Amino acid sequence: VDIDMVLTGSDGLAAGLANGTWIKILPDFNDKFPKIEDNYEPAALALHKKQGAGYGVVVNYYPSGPLIEYAPERVKEVPGSVEELLAWAKANPGRFIYARPTNSGPGRTFMMGLPYLLGDKDPQDPVDGWEKTWAYLKALDEGIDYYPSGTTVTMKELAEGTRDMIVSTFGWDINPRVLGIVPKEIETFALEGTHWVPDTQFMCIPKGVAEEKVAVLVKLMAFMLEPAQQAYTYDKGYFYPGPAVKGVPLSAAPQESQDAIAEFGRPQYEELIRKFPVEAPLKPEALVAAFEKWDREVGANKMK
Repeated sequence: VDIDMVLTGSDGLAAGLANGTWIKILPDFNDKFPKIEDNYEPAALALHKKQGAGYGVVVNYYPSGPLIEYAPERVKEVPGSVEELLAWAKANPGRFIYARPTNSGPGRTFMMGLPYLLGDKDPQDPVDGWEKTWAYLKALDEGIDYYPSGTTVTMKELAEGTRDMIVSTFGWDINPRVLGIVPKEIETFALEGTHWVPDTQFMCIPKGVAEEKVAVLVKLMAFMLEPAQQAYTYDKGYFYPGPAVKGVPLSAAPQESQDAIAEFGRPQYEELIRKFPVEAPLKPEALVAAFEKWDREVGANKMK
């Protein structure tokens, strides 16, 4: 094994679990993570337990999305509901886009958020409980040219003017504007009835890593969960807010992070985060099933 530790999202964790890639970290090394569950933010704890399942340790967290990002000079009337978004996409063919959910945080967040917006039977069961969601995604497909393999392409096409509206998240809104990939003037909105589907990064160890290395790696993981280290997760807004543990205010972050959030963050985000409920993402096996169904039934002929 050439890699000792992996930082991955829900998709990578799920794929690794399906393939038997990861070693079990908890409860095997509980003594190295004292009060870990007490220290996590509530939503981060839910992700840690439901998705991490002992194989992935949550290192950062944010409510994520879904958000819609748009160019205000080209979009004069913003859709308010999920039905209005569909109508807009059909009335403006080729101007709305999102990336393949398997390889896109905003893409999978949008996909997992739709069952709540549409009132589907079981938002946690993409195979038998998403009848309205799959019908909606197929209808939305009529106004979409293609599905890029990653989120960055959608950001660049929005910036270039090829698209007017894309799927986004808090972090994908803030960070590309900090980096200059997307103009500062780009705006965002949340649809009526939104439920946040949070995202996170997990620390995982692949099978085959030597025991003496594993002992060091779990110490490193515990160190990365200390408040002083968690303050770095504010970064330049990529996982806004970022910290997975309690008691880490923005004022504890490096000045560079504070300046980036002050200039490119949006004051309304704190209100939006409080306004809408946070739901658990799909469990790994259900997420894999959703990815496969989307690839097969929605994006099959338009993926690039």
